[in-house]
Formats: sequence, C-alpha cells, structure tokens
Amino acid sequence: GQFKTISHAAQSSHHSVCISLYLFAVCWSAQGKYAHKLMKDLFANYTNALRPVEDTDNIINVTLQITLSQIIDMDERNQILTTYLWIRQVWFDAYLTWNKPDYDGLDTIRIPSSYVWRPDIVLYNNADDQFSSSMETNVVIRYDGQITWDQPAITKSSCKVDVSFFPFDAQQCRLTFGSWTHNGNQMDILNALDSADLADFVENVEWEVLGMPAKKNIILYGCCSDPYPDITYTLHLKRRASFYIFNLLIPCMMISFLAPLGFYLPADSGEKVSLGVTVLLALTVFQLLVAESMPPSENVPLIGKYYIATMTMITASTALTIFIMNIHHCGPEARPVPEWARRFILHYLARICFVYEVGESCLSVQTEKTAKRGASWTVNGQARGEELALKMRRAAASEGSSAQKPKDHKDEVEDDLSPTLSPGTNATGCPSGWKDGAFVNTDYGDVSGVVGGCGGRSGTNGERESESVGAGGGKYSVKRKELVLRGQCICHHQSLLRNIEYIANCYHDQKATQRRSGEWRKVAKVMDRFFMWIFFIMVFLMSLLIMGKAI
Repeated sequence: GQFKTISHAAQSSHHSVCISLYLFAVCWSAQGKYAHKLMKDLFANYTNALRPVEDTDNIINVTLQITLSQIIDMDERNQILTTYLWIRQVWFDAYLTWNKPDYDGLDTIRIPSSYVWRPDIVLYNNADDQFSSSMETNVVIRYDGQITWDQPAITKSSCKVDVSFFPFDAQQCRLTFGSWTHNGNQMDILNALDSADLADFVENVEWEVLGMPAKKNIILYGCCSDPYPDITYTLHLKRRASFYIFNLLIPCMMISFLAPLGFYLPADSGEKVSLGVTVLLALTVFQLLVAESMPPSENVPLIGKYYIATMTMITASTALTIFIMNIHHCGPEARPVPEWARRFILHYLARICFVYEVGESCLSVQTEKTAKRGASWTVNGQARGEELALKMRRAAASEGSSAQKPKDHKDEVEDDLSPTLSPGTNATGCPSGWKDGAFVNTDYGDVSGVVGGCGGRSGTNGERESESVGAGGGKYSVKRKELVLRGQCICHHQSLLRNIEYIANCYHDQKATQRRSGEWRKVAKVMDRFFMWIFFIMVFLMSLLIMGKAI
C-alpha cells in the first residue's frame, strides 16, 4: 500500500511538470506570434533612410556612452592608438511604438540594426584604412520607441605622441565622436556619463590608464554655417617605465661608468683607446634601438638625450686619452717640463688627485728625495758606502784639529780607497792605490730640484764647494764638498781619462733624459687621474638626473 502511494505521488508530479512545459510552450508560441505580428505592423510603412521624427524641424537626441575594454596597441612611430570599445547609442524612433496590451504585453523586441534608422556617428580621428572595424549587432526596441544599440568596435585613432620624456612620458589621446552629415539642428549628441566606463577595463602591461573624461563640443566648420556637436573622450595614459629602465637605461649607465676607467688603465697596456671605442660602439647600438621605436620628430626623447650626452662624453674622453698618451710617450727629444706645469701639475694637482711616487705619501710629498748630509760619497764617480763616509769625516775633522793625528786617519782612507783605484807607483817607486787628482765627493744639503749641471768655487783645506744650477733656471741648494786626495804617485794615461770622461758624460746625459721622460710620464699620470675623477662626477650627475625623472 505504501509503494502504491509513492507511485501515485510521482505520477502526479510528472503530470504537473508536463503541464507547466506545455503552458510555457503555448505562451512562448503566443509571444512569438505577437512578435511576428508586431514586426509586420511596425515595418509595414517604415523606411530606415529618413530621420524618425514626425516633424522635420524636430531634433533627434542621441545619447552616447563609451566603455573602454582594452588598449590593444600604442604605435608611437606611426602615432596610432588601437583600442577595443563598447559603444552604446540610445535614441527615440517616433515610428516604432506600439501598445503593449495589443500584443499580449510584449514590451521589447530585438531585431537586426540594419532594419532601423541609425545615427551616422563616426570616429572623426579614425586611422583605420578599412573603416569597418565595428560589428553588426541587433538593436533593442522598446514599446515607447526607445532604441538601444550596443556595438563592440576595435578602433584605430590618430594620437599625437610626445616622446620628449620617454620612457617617463604621459600621453593624452583624444577620441572624437560625432555625426558625419547631420548638424546640430537635426541631431544632437548627449553624454551618458561624465567619463568613459572603466569598470571592465583589462590592464595593459605597458600603459597605465589614469582616466578618460568626456566633453561635449559644438564646432562651426568653415564649410558650413550650421553647428556640429561632438563628444571628445580624452584618454590619459602613463607609461610603465620598468621595462625600459632594466633593458635600456641601466645597461647604458653601466657602460657609461666604464668610460672614466679608461683613464685609470696604464698607458703601456695599449688598450686605452680601444676601451673608449668599444664603449662608444655599444652606446651606438642602444641609440639605434631607441631611434627605431620613436617617431621621426623634432622632440628628442629624454633617454636619447642621455645617450647623446654620454656618447659625447666618451668621445671627449677618447680624444683626451690620445692627447695624454702622446705626453706619456715623450721621447729623448722632448723639452723639459715648464715651470708652471711643474708647480701646478706635479705639485698641487698631484696632491689633489692622490698621485705619489714610490715612497711618498699624502703627508710627505717630495718632488725629489732629500739627501742626508754626507750620505752620498763618490770616488772619481764611483759610489761608496757609509763606512767610507765615516772615515772621511774623521779625516776632515783631524785636519782642523791639533789634538789628533791627521796622518792616521788619512792612512785609513788610503787603505779603503786603494782597492778601487788603479794601481800606481809613488815617487819612490813603491806601488800605491792612490792617484794624484782623485776626488772624493760628498753631496749634502736639501735638494729641491733636478740637477742639471754644477758650478763650483774653491774652498780651503783642499775642499771645494759647489752649487748646482738646473737647466730650467731653478734654484737648487745642493752643496757639494770634494776632498782632493793627493796620491803618492801619478800614473794615468790621458786616453784612459778621456774614455772615462766620455762614459761619464754619456751616463749623465742618459740620466737627464730618463729624468725628463719620467717627469712627462708623471704629468700624463696626473692628468689621467684628474680627468678620471671629472668624468666619474659627470657620469654620476647625468645618471642621477635621469633616474630622478623615474622617481
């Protein structure tokens, strides 16, 4: 009995569902019947070629609403903006109205848009060569004659692109909609909203949309006296500069910081000019990449200005490097360093740029090493050590003192000098290491210049003092004492003396040439270091300025 009750309930519910579907089909068929009847009645005497107004003097109002869905492309070179829009147009057709009770309460119908009159609203600044980017969709007709036409469209509009601050630029692209043939006395355009609808906007990876306000304009063209209304939507865009910072700007900065290091590279390496040329070629490649994407206008982009400034700086650094290398490789025929260059470059500028010789420091900078009193001893041009210096001081002191025996001290000096002097015989025929005319020179005092020659004056007690005078006219306070040691015999050939004198002169000429070349090398080194710091500061300031635009 329970099973029969459940089966009866299931059959009853099945019957009710079938009845509901039948009634819905009957109603729907009735709605379809009335829709066909309405379609025949509405378009029996209707034409879509004329404005749907009862009086030709009446103005038909069209309400326009734009929804921005996506920014497809921004072509800066051709100055074309490609967008995906939803365009809604609403107007009233006086000939497409009906009474709902006469058609079973039917209030709206949807028919192809080609059946009704449509406003000829177009995009004035359209840059599409086909003018067929819109889709033919249906219109929704309400019983009171209101027609709503929603139309998706991919538009290509001309946009004046200003790349002065690329890649930190902001653009304003205008989309102007208006009637092509109807003036303001025949059709008026109204704004549905104060701005475009951005609720369904798909974010763009390169551009950030700041807003899209709408403004109605009434323009009087030169061809016609009637006003023509239009609605202009201004799309405010800001470029996302992260891509360009990491792919164009930072590599350029890193390459730019290599340019000042060319001054730090040793001149003898032979790669100073090659480094500058390589950096210049690398920046040229980046400059070409930027130029390909930018429109050929008079407005040079900011990153282009940065590239040009950097390339100019690298060109100047390469030219200065060639000039400094010419100074560094001055040969023996070079003139001495001028006095002003010696004072300004070798003295002041070397301290500022922290350029010191071996053994110098920032606390004790010397243009020449100061010799200690009696530290340099030579015998006929041969250097001797401190032991001989001590014996010579004793011999010189014993000559002026009566308390000591000068002969004992002279014997010690003779014993020390005899191995280095040519053997000879004295007046009595005995061999001796002394030669008549052997000079033992001692240089003492402060040296403040380069010795270029010497002039002397005779002193007492067999000593001769001399002051050195440089070739450039500098003042030198070098005092030299020569102890004339009289030998016991004279045994020396004149030819040997001439040969020794020639060798000594060549040695002194070679030392003077090396000294002069060393001074020019130091001048080149100081100039290298000075320009290195100057160009480092310039690169840092330029990088700071262009990164400030990003912030």
